[in-house]
Amino acid sequence: TVLISEVGPRDGLQSVARTMPTAAKLRWIAALHAAGLREIEVASFVPARLLPQMADAAEVVRDALRLRGLTVMALVPNLHGAQAALGAGVHKLTIPVSASAAHSLANLRKTREVRRLFQRLRNALGTRAGAAHLHNTRGLGLANCLAAFDAGVRSFDASLGGLGGCLHAPGASGKVVTEDLVFMFEAMGVPTGVDLGRLMAAREPLRAGLPGETIYGMTPEAGLPLGFIDAHGRAAPAIKIPS
Repeated sequence: TVLISEVGPRDGLQSVARTMPTAAKLRWIAALHAAGLREIEVASFVPARLLPQMADAAEVVRDALRLRGLTVMALVPNLHGAQAALGAGVHKLTIPVSASAAHSLANLRKTREVRRLFQRLRNALGTRAGAAHLHNTRGLGLANCLAAFDAGVRSFDASLGGLGGCLHAPGASGKVVTEDLVFMFEAMGVPTGVDLGRLMAAREPLRAGLPGETIYGMTPEAGLPLGFIDAHGRAAPAIKIPS
């Protein structure tokens, strides 16, 4: 079993120029929860002047806390943000720490591949090594997730429709697509607890909240294979959601 942690409502939304209305965010988060996602990063607690997309963080957290069985997560950059997030009631904090090949070369004169990095982390920290948060740069997002899985990682961040990026990492185009990641694991026989049909349907409130925004996903474009059986032995409908 793996845990898919959906980061689109935070990582994705703060990476686009427009601000999704609060009501639209809440509808999208509810649709993600209905698809079976049980950990969602719903906001970041940063100054609204820096990220107006996250100005409603506390309100979004309060609403998400009403969703049964959901671990509500938020990103915080510092102590002030952590205090605000905990005050709003979040269950889990994300604290960003970079680990890039460029930084590693400059700092240690050594490279880093994903499998080796996670093996070293897990040797040092055990299960506290946490989740893999990977971009889809050069289309290698799924390959890197599989490498991390091989190294023992069982929690993966992903973003519905691949929404997101990084303002401070040119070329880090988009996140691992949640729909594709769930399909990969389910096709491997690794349960995710996520309903693929409902997950792809959750693209609709995303589109409605950010009309015209480009979203991605090979699985939604191709549709599920006819007769596809997920890791729990359930037959999934062969549907195709327009991208």
